Amino acid sequence: MAGDAQAVASSRHACPLCGGGAVRALASVGGQDYLRCEICAVSYLDPAQRLALAAERAFYDTHRNATDDPGYRRFLARLADPLMARLPAGSEGLDYGCGPAPALAALLEEGGHRVACYDPYYRPQAELLERRYDFVTCTEVAEHFHDPATEFARLAGLLRPGGWLAVMTCFQTDDARFANWHYRRDPTHVVFYREASFAWLAAHLGFTLDVPAKDVALLRRPM
Repeated sequence: MAGDAQAVASSRHACPLCGGGAVRALASVGGQDYLRCEICAVSYLDPAQRLALAAERAFYDTHRNATDDPGYRRFLARLADPLMARLPAGSEGLDYGCGPAPALAALLEEGGHRVACYDPYYRPQAELLERRYDFVTCTEVAEHFHDPATEFARLAGLLRPGGWLAVMTCFQTDDARFANWHYRRDPTHVVFYREASFAWLAAHLGFTLDVPAKDVALLRRPM
């Protein structure tokens, strides 16, 4: 039966990150079916079971992250600090998926950098996606991507030569704990990455990869 389920999974789905068909059933939890790609190691919710966009937006509106909240700023510093250690002074960046309270942009601006803020729901300024930047940040956003292949290609294309794509998302590590994992229980989280997923992505894009802290991936476009 397990072999049959894996065959069905492979025939119904292509991986949303790498596009490969080496996909197997990972887990079924509370009526939700998750799959794993054997090529790039992402796990993801069956696309037919995602929330409708209106319900997804309603859930986002329940978040209460304040720009000046000390705990939230410490959390974001896990990405901001190693990124700023690698940036030239006065770099220009984009905070992609900044949400209603762009605390990360504030941290980076305090560090002497210029940051534009884009969010498809809260700051949908499409003209910002027509420019090029020294860095693009994507914090607690990639797990929401319905089409990560397209999204990461877009983000990579926003970078100038030598630019950094800085991603923070909770890496999935332990399959035995997947069912009860707090990150999986968020109904808007539909794709989960391992460090190996970002290694695959970096190789695919021709970027280099650095993982300076837990759940942080820094991908650099070549000069």
